[in-house]
Amino acid sequence: MAIDLGDRRIGIAISDPTGTIASPAGFIERREGKRPPLTALLAKATELGATAFVVGLPLDGEGAETARAAEARRLAHELSTRTGLDARLVDERFTTAAALNAIKEMDGSTRGRKGDVDSMAATLLLQHAMRLAENEDGGGPAT
Repeated sequence: MAIDLGDRRIGIAISDPTGTIASPAGFIERREGKRPPLTALLAKATELGATAFVVGLPLDGEGAETARAAEARRLAHELSTRTGLDARLVDERFTTAAALNAIKEMDGSTRGRKGDVDSMAATLLLQHAMRLAENEDGGGPAT
């Protein structure tokens, strides 16, 4: 299950059982300025049958960690600790911009669809993580 942290929404994506196709799985509302809703994320992971987590690591344009990177690291640690599942941090630079472009190409408008954008960003993040895992494993599918 991929998690794209945002100030107001957390985009969610999930892969198929073979770990080759990523699909949007909605989003979770978040109270701005508050910690990520861990209980809701754990419930979503159970609902979706997640076997591992990919958490977007917010880096700046040069690849340096941002202030929000610490929050992503804490969340990945908490998810792994609470579930016993692997939680991997993956560079999320440009996923939201790419999601906006993809949705605009499909429908032409993102107005009123911010949750869809966040879920698509998580999907792109998961696709990227699966490609990385495939390269690291010598061609096998990601989980």
